[in-house]
Amino acid sequence: MYKEYKTIKEVVGPIMLVEGVEGVTYNELVEIRQENGEIRHGKVLEINRDKALVQLFESSHGLKISTSKARFLGKPQQLGVSEEMLGRVFDGVGNPRDGGAPIIAQKYMDINGEPINPAARDYPNEFIQTGVSAIDGLNTLVRGQKLPVFSMSGLPHANLAAQIARQAKVLGSNEKFAVVFAAVGITYEEAEYFVQDFKKTGAIERTVLFTNLASDPAIERISTPRMALTAAEYLAYELGMHVLVIITDITNYCEALREISAARKEVPGRRGYPGYLYTDLATMYERAGRIRGKKGSITQIPILTMPEDDKTHPIPDLTGYITEGQIILSRDLYKKGVNPPIDVLPSLSRLKDKGIGVGKTREDHADTMNQLFAAYARGKESKELAAILGDSALSDVDKLYAKFAECFEEEYVSQGFEKDRSIEETLNIGWKLLRILPRSELKRIKLAFIDKYL
Repeated sequence: MYKEYKTIKEVVGPIMLVEGVEGVTYNELVEIRQENGEIRHGKVLEINRDKALVQLFESSHGLKISTSKARFLGKPQQLGVSEEMLGRVFDGVGNPRDGGAPIIAQKYMDINGEPINPAARDYPNEFIQTGVSAIDGLNTLVRGQKLPVFSMSGLPHANLAAQIARQAKVLGSNEKFAVVFAAVGITYEEAEYFVQDFKKTGAIERTVLFTNLASDPAIERISTPRMALTAAEYLAYELGMHVLVIITDITNYCEALREISAARKEVPGRRGYPGYLYTDLATMYERAGRIRGKKGSITQIPILTMPEDDKTHPIPDLTGYITEGQIILSRDLYKKGVNPPIDVLPSLSRLKDKGIGVGKTREDHADTMNQLFAAYARGKESKELAAILGDSALSDVDKLYAKFAECFEEEYVSQGFEKDRSIEETLNIGWKLLRILPRSELKRIKLAFIDKYL
């Protein structure tokens, strides 16, 4: 039988102190029962001798500590998982939000997960087609990779997230593919947009959605990504599916972490975020990957809006250290009407070389990718030069590069949020654009490929 304590001493915001406790462990679940029978929930944040610091999941408003009892449940926060989760919408703590019945759980899993043994990890090396040329062609996503999207406030990262969730697939295999989508701290309109978009396109059939609204308690934002990753781990490692996890918006998650850290009166680190922000983010990001001997895999696309559009802000900065690259959205491209506004030059996928080439995409992929990068970079330089010195200062070749840069943005990067391009289509558009340049300028492509594809 669980022990009940009437020794609740104080409540400050979402934090509650219980004294005189015995045998209580970190992360353990707590029920707070009031005199009128109402129950609230929390988890143990810290233990110091016989004192337990409890974080409440719901608001502490109207909680009478003099008559309330705290009951420690002896287990961490868990999620009931089953294949029935596919096609369903849950809130941030795993309760159905779509009006359907609760799922019949096959098993209960600790949402904090277990770290993958580094020796058991398999190297990511299979191409995932997102249908977005700027990602597939130039910053390729590989199965088992963590590839974040760095956005800015006001940019259409929600549309890009929905597009990737709709279109993503593993090519040439009959293996089951699922998407787990976690929306953290978003508005009701945004949540409704995702749900309706997935229903309209039929993508909901292979998707599990966790939505935590801006009006939900801050503590729920801490558990939402972990709920999503736990569902993904079950689908990937128990049911052998390839799972793409999309989490938006990591910035809201970090703000909730800062809020709770301040309530605990912890010493703040950079910009007021807790000193353990790096470790905390790593415990989520490192749950992506492939495990030897298991068919399934987890690929992660965390999306974050950079506060003040600053790449050096702690959230994008630390995320960049832990993950394998980044896709950066550009405000300038968005103003030009380029959608999705992916800025390919500062974007990077560190594993792209592992997922392209013969048998994965096409033999000419690596060469054309390098050539497109080089040509676009030179084209942007030519345009900047023309803006300062005028068009007359440009050589004929420079003018061609400037034209290439414009066409590249209009035709290759800008494809809208509804168009799903196959990798062949993306590569062919690349070759079409390279025809703008003289053949002698294509120095990064093997002659055999130029003869075959140009």
